[in-house]
Amino acid sequence: MSFLTLLTDFGLQDGYPGIMKGVIYSIAPGCRIADITHSISPQNIREGGLALSRAYRYFPDSTIHIAVVDPGVGTARRPLAMQLGRYFFVGPDNGLFTDVILEARQNGWETCFIHLNRPQYWLPNPSRVFHGRDIFAPAAAHLAAGVGLKELGDEIHDPALLPPLLPQQTAAGWKGYVVAVDHFGNLSTNILENHLAGLGRVRVQVAGRVIEGLVKTFGERPSGELVALIGTDHDLSISIVNGDARAVLGVGVGAEVTVSGDAAA
Repeated sequence: MSFLTLLTDFGLQDGYPGIMKGVIYSIAPGCRIADITHSISPQNIREGGLALSRAYRYFPDSTIHIAVVDPGVGTARRPLAMQLGRYFFVGPDNGLFTDVILEARQNGWETCFIHLNRPQYWLPNPSRVFHGRDIFAPAAAHLAAGVGLKELGDEIHDPALLPPLLPQQTAAGWKGYVVAVDHFGNLSTNILENHLAGLGRVRVQVAGRVIEGLVKTFGERPSGELVALIGTDHDLSISIVNGDARAVLGVGVGAEVTVSGDAAA
């Protein structure tokens, strides 16, 4: 049995994810499909890529991950399918897969990138504005049904990559940014747990507020208190206990966060 996932910025109101599932089941009726999310902010490629990189590894080997956050749909940007290690990915070649591609390369995984340029694996008469339905879903379904990856198109070696968002080391510690805000209003940063090694007791500054030290759990502080902790992806996260840090601090993706420590050189 083949497993596929869907991640889009389509929302649920208009039925687009359901249409993509119908296309997939029509070609590969024996597969199973899971939704990662359809609530990526519209056209936010970085947010989609981060959500995909957090989720893909928890699915079985050979899962086909379809991701569609595609503000350039219908332009010269290429439709893409790829193998990265034990997984397959299908979607627009616009940087959406930057995080997973860089991870694969850093780990020395096998990679293969295919330009989806063979219309026999698309729906007939594809729309210029819904490649999720007309190109990505059918190509992924054919892959799930046993068509070889390299049969879907021509191999390429230059997938689009976004510039990496890396924190900057400072004399006192690190300067980074909020890279994601979750449903609860928690702020995830690009400062990772390993960046904090050697800093001692840390001081986190964001939106003019100072947080002294890290907590391990929300339960260590009373409701309403601003805290910093290591999040689910080993990233520095900022939260309000039983509250919404985004709303309280008035910040979102892109907000600057600095970290210093009492042991910093």
